[in-house]
Amino acid sequence: MSASAPLHELLLSKITDVPDYPKPGVMFKDITPLLADATAFGALTDAFVDLCVRHRADKVVGLEARGFILAAPVAVRAGIGFVPVRKAGKLPGATLGQTYDLEYGTAEIEIHADALAPGDRVLVIDDVLATGGTADASLQLIRRAGADVAGLAVLMELGFLDGRQRVEPGLKGAPLEALITV
Repeated sequence: MSASAPLHELLLSKITDVPDYPKPGVMFKDITPLLADATAFGALTDAFVDLCVRHRADKVVGLEARGFILAAPVAVRAGIGFVPVRKAGKLPGATLGQTYDLEYGTAEIEIHADALAPGDRVLVIDDVLATGGTADASLQLIRRAGADVAGLAVLMELGFLDGRQRVEPGLKGAPLEALITV
């Protein structure tokens, strides 16, 4: 699914391309101008809240770090819980971890072991779906915690990186919603 034309245009107009960041050859998509615009950020939050309602989510998971910024206001507006998925070693107490492959090596993400309960319907929110490694690992974590994946929602999908192909098997039929695809 993609956003309606006016929403799509508004969101896209507030995302800045930064060439050669963080390394030469990369075109970084900077969402900070979108976050600084109350109208655009509100419209984005409302679009994600609509997805929470449509997919009957009772928890929202935000992926570190920009996913936190997007998911927390969605949870508040939707009246549901927010659960952060963090890089390994950042959460106190008992955690569940999931490793995933990077281009050169591996990484690990974690959630609190008691953050999700069996039967929770969880919508994962992140800013960008690129190669899909972090998103796919989060889906595995949610299921290991006993919760159900209601869907994955991203502001922007970088279609040329084929992240959708990586995450779709882990969605097990739950929807992948990208408001913008480039």
